[in-house]
This record gives sequence, C-alpha cells and structure tokens, in this order.
Amino acid sequence: MANGRVERRLAVIMATDIVGYSRLTEADETRTLDTMKRLQTSILAPGITACGGRIVKLMGDGTLVVFNSAVDAVDCAISLQEALACDQQEQPTEDRILVRIGINLADVVIDGDDLLGDGVNVAARLQASATPGGICIADVVHRQLGAKCRSAFLDGGEIALKNITRPIHVWHWTDAPAIGPAASQACARPSIAVLPFENLSGSPDQTFFSDGITEDIIGGLARFRSLSVTAASSSFSFRGKHADMREIGRKLGVTYLVEGSIRRAGERIRITAQLVEAASGAHLWSEHYDRSLTDIFTVQDEVTRTIVSTLIGQIETADLRQVLRKPTTSLAAYEFYLRGLVHIRGYEPDDNQQAHAMFQAAVDRDPHFALAHAYLALAIIAERGYGNAPTDVLDQALALARKAVSLDEGEGGCQRLLALIHVNRREFDLAERHYRRAYLLNPNDANTLVQMGGLFARRGKLDEAMEWINEGFRLNPFPPPWYNAALGNALYILGRYEEAAAALKELPNPGPFTLARLVACHAQAGNTAAAEETKTQLLRVCPDFSTEGFIHRGLLLERDEHRDLFRQGLLRAGLPK
Repeated sequence: MANGRVERRLAVIMATDIVGYSRLTEADETRTLDTMKRLQTSILAPGITACGGRIVKLMGDGTLVVFNSAVDAVDCAISLQEALACDQQEQPTEDRILVRIGINLADVVIDGDDLLGDGVNVAARLQASATPGGICIADVVHRQLGAKCRSAFLDGGEIALKNITRPIHVWHWTDAPAIGPAASQACARPSIAVLPFENLSGSPDQTFFSDGITEDIIGGLARFRSLSVTAASSSFSFRGKHADMREIGRKLGVTYLVEGSIRRAGERIRITAQLVEAASGAHLWSEHYDRSLTDIFTVQDEVTRTIVSTLIGQIETADLRQVLRKPTTSLAAYEFYLRGLVHIRGYEPDDNQQAHAMFQAAVDRDPHFALAHAYLALAIIAERGYGNAPTDVLDQALALARKAVSLDEGEGGCQRLLALIHVNRREFDLAERHYRRAYLLNPNDANTLVQMGGLFARRGKLDEAMEWINEGFRLNPFPPPWYNAALGNALYILGRYEEAAAALKELPNPGPFTLARLVACHAQAGNTAAAEETKTQLLRVCPDFSTEGFIHRGLLLERDEHRDLFRQGLLRAGLPK
C-alpha cells in the first residue's frame, strides 16, 4: 500500500470451495486434480468472467472472486452451480465434484491485486455454511436483488459464524441440486423442519402456546448436532399455507417434516405431533399427548422433551432402514457410520466385529467425523469384552474417544461415549464429569440420562440412579434393549430382584454376564426353578464359569457391599466359587 495509505472500496465478495476435497484426492488424486483443472478452465473461469467478476486468487481447492454488483455475483453463482451439476450428473455419487459458494457485500481493503478485511472473512464463513452444491448469501446481498431473484432464496435466520463475533443473517438458494450422501458427514446428515403447530382451540390468544411448542421443539432438535434443523423463520413462513408436504419439503430442502396441532378445552389440552418423510409424504410416526393445564409451562416443557426424544429415535430408525437397502460398496462415511450403529446395538455373535469394521471405514473416509471416532472407540472395547479388554485396547479406545471430543467439543454424543470409556476403565469420577457435560450440551438425549443413571447405580447413588434411568425411559418410549441392562443392575442393588430379572429378560441373546446376573436375581428372589434353569444355560455357554471371576471381571461396581450382593446370589444358586 503506497505511502502507508489504506485503500478501501465497497465490493461484493464471492468465496467458493470444493466439498470433501481431501477425501476425493485421497481416493484418486490424479483424477480429482485433472477434473478440477477441467472445471476451472471450462466452467468456473469463463462463467465468472462472463458475469463481470474477477478472480482475486485461487486458494487450494477454493476461489476468491470480486464483483461490482450483487446481482451479477448471485447470477454468476447460480449459473456456476447449475453448470457444475449438469457436468457431474453422470458421475457416481461419491465421486462428484460439489462446490459451496458464499457471497458477502462489504467494505474491503485493497492490497495490490488482493482483498483483505472482515468482509472477506465473512464471505469465507458463508461459503462454509452453504449446503454442498448450494449458495449462502448475506442479508445485505439479498436486499440488493430483484424480487424474482430474492424468491430463489430461503431465509436462514441469524447464525453464528466461526471467529465472527456478531451473528449474520443469511439466505440459502432453494434450488440447490439434490445430492446423495457422498461428499461428507455434513451433507449426509438428515435434515428436518418443524412446521408451526396449528392452534385448534378457536382462540387466537392461544397461538402463543402453539408457537412456543414449535420453537421449543426446533431448539431441542438443534441440540442434536448430527441433525440439520431448519430455522424457525423459514418453517414459520409456511404458516396457514396448505401446501403439499412434498412441495414444502422440496422448498425447505429437508428430509423430514414435523407437523402438529394443539387443542385446548377447559383445563385440558391435547397436543398431536406427526413425523413425515418429505420426499414421499408418508407418515412415519404420530402420537398425541393429553395433559392437565395445572402449569402450562411445565406441560409445554414436558411434552416438548418427550416429542424431541421420540422424534430422534424415529428419524434414526428411518435412516437406518434406508441405508440398509443400499449395497455396502456404494457407501460413504456417514452411511458406514449408520451401518455401524446397527451392529453396535445388535446382539449377534459377530455384531461387535462388524461394528468395528463399519466405524473404521467411516473414519477412513472422513478423518474429521467426530461421532465415528467416538463409536469406533466403543466398538473396539465391545469386541474385546468392554471392561475386560486388555489395557492397551482400553488405552486405544480412550485416545479415540478423546480425539472425538477434540474434533467436536459441542457434540454431546462424543462426551457421552468418552464417559462410557471411562466407566469401562473404572475411572468413575472422570466418567461422571463427562456425562454431566453431555447432559448440559443436550438434556434431551435419553441415552445420556440412562447411562448416567447406570453410573450412579455403580457408585451406589441409588435414588439418583433411578431418577435418571426413569427419566430416560420416559423420554424414549421406544428404548433400545440395553436400557434394560442399566435398569436391571440398579434394581438388583436395590434388592428388587424380580423386577431386575424382568428387565434383564428384555435383552436378546444374553451372554454369560447377563445370564449370571439373571441367576443371581432368581436365586435372591427365591425362584429356585428359574435359577436352576438359567444356571444350566449359563454353564452351557461358559463351562469354566466361576463366581470370583465374574465378580472381578464382569462387575464394574465401586462398593464392596454391592459386589458381595452379587456374590451371595451366585453362590446361593450353587455356582462354583
């Protein structure tokens, strides 16, 4: 800058970036680089020049471009995305080159041929917020557009951008080409919009309550970082518009929609919620909740948390069913992760081994996939007997779980799984610390509640244990079988042996440790016949079973008196010492 003078000008800045560049080059570096050069020569550079833009610099797999006009910049971005989508449509989904584009209008600093300043940084962050194949523009750019062009963008509300102190109001291009789950975890994760719940009470002043329920559900879902949730400002734009659900889903660019209604009659209220698959319009789940309005805000909180937790379970189930229909060879990181979830929750002899392979494949394809690292840690110890795993395996799992947290400190699931690794390492203080962090990040995650309750039972805090476990069951009306393992353990320590046995019987294909607990339950309850039958089954699958071996290897309990309680039950059943 000559003579120290800082030259500034108002400019429209466009930042572009290739999605999943590292993954693409790792898979086939030569083909990826050749394709990038071809696209740069045949589509990007000519398209930018034709719209009056100037390429300021190429940044690895990205480009910084300056325009004098917001209209020209947006027209250019749309034409580029359409041309790229057309060019790549014949490519396999996992091999497609997809580009994100962000556009900002701001005062910038001119440094020779380069542009500097906060406005450039914002453009780069807007690019990172765009969907693969999509465009994200600042509100100041949107206001410069004509009515027709403005309608091609959907209000994304105010969002926080990394290293930018103030929130930025953004808009997203609604006609981004549909893509498969190839590029990355970000483009693969399921997306959902919650439409404003309909007020059926006949009283306009009750709209505040229906809107409150809607916004609370949106906020609750947004805590699950594996889910992309449309901002309230966008979903509320469909209030009173009786459009086809498939059309709404297309315009919002989401996989799932939630709709519902609220009807108040005297001191009673009925809330109905439904989950809809946007592409087909099919209803995947529906439920209604009848409550007394003794405390309207308590009711609102209770119903919201239940709906959110149930929705997560239903969405996950639908995604798992969808991915299992696809051949394994076509899967990218997120879908390998989903297959891993199926196996880690299974009870077949090779499920833990299969889970290990699936999560490893997910990590190999996306080294920054935090949850895949966390579940890989779990699969590694599950394959080797959880707390009985060798020290080096437990150390490897701890390193993976810590890496998962470092990759995404705000993901409650990573904190929860790190806590679970600490439980299996018998590091109960550390486990409790990370469970509490997981809960603070996402109090709607029923898995965290049940696992925290399981930890409290292991530590002898039995009243707290049952509170957490019962709340987890309430929030997740369709729980996975492992919830019953935590419940059964707590009930046994409380001396509620028949209830503990009933819970443990919910576990499919029980292994020796579960069978040993069942033997102890039946023996302590005085059910001699059931104890003898289960003991026979246990010795059939584990002929060399010993009570002391089980106490030291199969129980992760902090208090000696609770270990003695299991010892008494096993010896009472006549099992070898």
